[in-house]
Parts: sequence; structure tokens; C-alpha cells
Amino acid sequence: MMSSVANETEKKTRRTVAKPTARRTVSKAKTATGHKAAPQKLKLLVTVVPRRKTEYFMDLIQSFDVNMQFCSTAKGTATSDIMALMGLEDNEKRVIFSVVREDMAPRVLLALEEKFATIKNAKGIAMTVPLTGMIGVAIYQFLANNRKGGKVT
Repeated sequence: MMSSVANETEKKTRRTVAKPTARRTVSKAKTATGHKAAPQKLKLLVTVVPRRKTEYFMDLIQSFDVNMQFCSTAKGTATSDIMALMGLEDNEKRVIFSVVREDMAPRVLLALEEKFATIKNAKGIAMTVPLTGMIGVAIYQFLANNRKGGKVT
């Protein structure tokens, strides 16, 4: 009797182990051609602007779906003789670091270039650096301004 119960238990165990486990599939966004959509790449936008224009440029950059920015103080390296020759008033600068989606980067740079050329005393420089790695889906979704909350593949 004991051997039949042991055999029966062993058969149930084998059946349970032998069955393929049901995999939960996550719906992934697809493009019009049916391929999986790759997540947007991110870039670090570094913008150097005059101290007095910092808030204006931070607001401008934020209008391009930028969720994370911070700024740091900086000081220009031009001597007072050079500054007087070029007609510059002060050398106090701010460096704005922003994380922007790759598809928005050209638009932001174009807008910044236009503002640097048209606003009085608002000369500056801007550049982007690609971000090649990210830890955590939630952090990526925040930085990429993914408000839909969908899974990132």
C-alpha cells in the first residue's frame, strides 16, 4: 500500500514538473510595420548661460518635455581687458544640465540657438552628450517623460 501511494505521488510530481509553465506576456508597443518600438534614447543637454538669464532658459528647456534639470554656478575665464574689448559686462555664468529625449534634442538646440541670437545679453552655448546606460525602468520613464506608464522594452 505504501509503495502505491509513493508511486502515485511521484507520478503527480513528474506531471507537474513536465508541464511547461504558463508565461505571462507583456504587451509591447509595436510600430506600424509590426516591429517592436525601441525606447527613446536620452541625451544630457549642457547649456551655459549668463546668470541673469538662468530662469528664462530653464523654463524654455522645460517646455520641451524635460522632467529633470539642475544648474550650477560657473565663472568665465576671460580677463577684464578681454571683457572690456568684447563689450561684456560680467563673467558670472550658470551651467544648466538637462536630460532630454533624443528626438527632442535638435528642437531644443535650435530654439536655444535662436534665443542666443535674438535676446539681448543672452549669449550662451549648448551641446548634448548621449547617455548610453540607465538603471531602472521607472527612472527611465521619468526622464523620458513617459506619462503613459507603459512597460519599456
